[in-house]
Amino acid sequence: MPPRMAAPDQRSALVILAASPRGLTKVLMLADGFTRDMLAGLVLAGLATVVTQTVRSGGQTIKVERLRITDAGQAALHQ
Repeated sequence: MPPRMAAPDQRSALVILAASPRGLTKVLMLADGFTRDMLAGLVLAGLATVVTQTVRSGGQTIKVERLRITDAGQAALHQ
């Protein structure tokens, strides 16, 4: 049984992640008003995961953290 959602903002974050098959960068999620603590809570609860990618942009190589919803997060949305 997946964990229950603790707060409406967690559910909102999962809805956004569910609509993004490749996930979204942490920067975009923070820009949408979600806090680092709330996003970390989703990851610790197993509802989301963080994937670090190395990308080239403007001749520079940077690391980007992308949040993705997990199967448990998908199941929590359907409770």
